[in-house]
Amino acid sequence: MALDYDRLMNLPPREIRQVYTLRDSILYALGVGAALGSPTDPDELRFVYEKDQEALPTMAVVLGSAGFWLKDPRLGVDWTRILHGEQSIQLHRPLAVAADVTGVTTVDAIYDKGPDKGALLYSSRKISDTATGEPIATVRMSSFLRGDGGFGGSSEGAPKPHAIPGRSPDVILDLPTRPEQGLIYRLSGDFNPLHADPAVAKAAGFPMPILHGLCTYGVAGRAVVKALCGGSPAQLQRFEVRFSSPVFPGETLRVEMWREGAGRASLRARVIERDVVVLQNGLIEYEV
Repeated sequence: MALDYDRLMNLPPREIRQVYTLRDSILYALGVGAALGSPTDPDELRFVYEKDQEALPTMAVVLGSAGFWLKDPRLGVDWTRILHGEQSIQLHRPLAVAADVTGVTTVDAIYDKGPDKGALLYSSRKISDTATGEPIATVRMSSFLRGDGGFGGSSEGAPKPHAIPGRSPDVILDLPTRPEQGLIYRLSGDFNPLHADPAVAKAAGFPMPILHGLCTYGVAGRAVVKALCGGSPAQLQRFEVRFSSPVFPGETLRVEMWREGAGRASLRARVIERDVVVLQNGLIEYEV
């Protein structure tokens, strides 16, 4: 069954209400490695201990999510060959550590790269306070539909990736991950067995379960808050990246950042042990 472009573009918005608690915020922070190796560091403890607790801004990616809706067979998408392409968050106000929120997900665009080249699907989720309707965050992502190119759509107009400077980075932070990191992160809502079951990972061509892309994103987000926002999560306004390779739990992430003027920076991340770039074309905007 071919990708059904008209059905996808005319899908009604998917509205998901979520009540999350202080415990959920702590669990998310632990899932992206907060306090790993430094459980008494006040800059890390603030995300995992209820005294004066703050929420990590990248937690927006798990709020009000519509789940793996592309698996619906009526859409004609080969869901077994989908890869997470890009991810971004735009914060309209700091995340609360507990709240009642509503996420509304829509399909924004689909680009046809051609037969045997796949397609790109862009979607967005607007997160708001359920009671007041006040906007909290906008979450955008692209999905690379590897098995769905050649459906007859346009290939023009896809967003261009943010260019990384050619000079040496201004800031470098090395952040470890736990061997069991994926098993912790999945408790924030992504139960894809690729990140837990060795047999599923092997069938997908990996020697072991891989880390969730959004977990890698969250680890990098911690580096951004620490290095560019002075440890204050409220200062982060925008963070977008392109995924280029998976991370295996237990590997160390080297996050490289370039300052590009007041309140703007670029980012790239690589796994030290394999010297493989896993996040690239990163763009950060923050309050100064």
